Amino acid sequence: MKKSFKYFVAHKPFRVLTQFTDAVGRKTLTDLFTFPKDVYPVGRLDYDSEGLLLLTNDKALTDKLLHPKHKLEKEYFVQVEGTPTEAALTELRGGVLIENKKTLPAKVIILNKPPQFEERIPPIRFRKTIPTTWLGITIIEGRNRQVRKMTAKVGYPTLRLVRIRIGNIHLGNLRPGKVREINFSEIKLWLI
Repeated sequence: MKKSFKYFVAHKPFRVLTQFTDAVGRKTLTDLFTFPKDVYPVGRLDYDSEGLLLLTNDKALTDKLLHPKHKLEKEYFVQVEGTPTEAALTELRGGVLIENKKTLPAKVIILNKPPQFEERIPPIRFRKTIPTTWLGITIIEGRNRQVRKMTAKVGYPTLRLVRIRIGNIHLGNLRPGKVREINFSEIKLWLI
């Protein structure tokens, strides 16, 4: 019997692990979502990051999407502490040295207005004397905590990070803690 492949997008909230169990009792995907037994996340999204998560039981597709040669874009809206200088933005765009390895070039823009996300719980700490800036950052790598390390390296620590796009799949108006099933035709454009 041919296996039936399933594809899901979920909006992972802040402080939820991108796995189904945790030995120390932190909140996991199991606490929020119900997926078929053989469905797993494609890649990861850090515990303290939010946003789009793709899940599937299509192992061949997962392997293709995670392979570096495909250069799958992942786009994030990132709130940083302070107002980045043009020199810092140029450095982010060209690649920064983290853990003795330079990141690949990234697309980085300053967002003209803050994105309209629901308030994070707990909220970002507000400091009257230090402004914050929202950036749009698109990378093609998937190194551990890469975007956070990149912004910290150029002097602007990340306060909030929300993944809004993987390839051609967008978070859109999917609310935190919600999931929707998608079909393969929504994904296959990545493989061209």
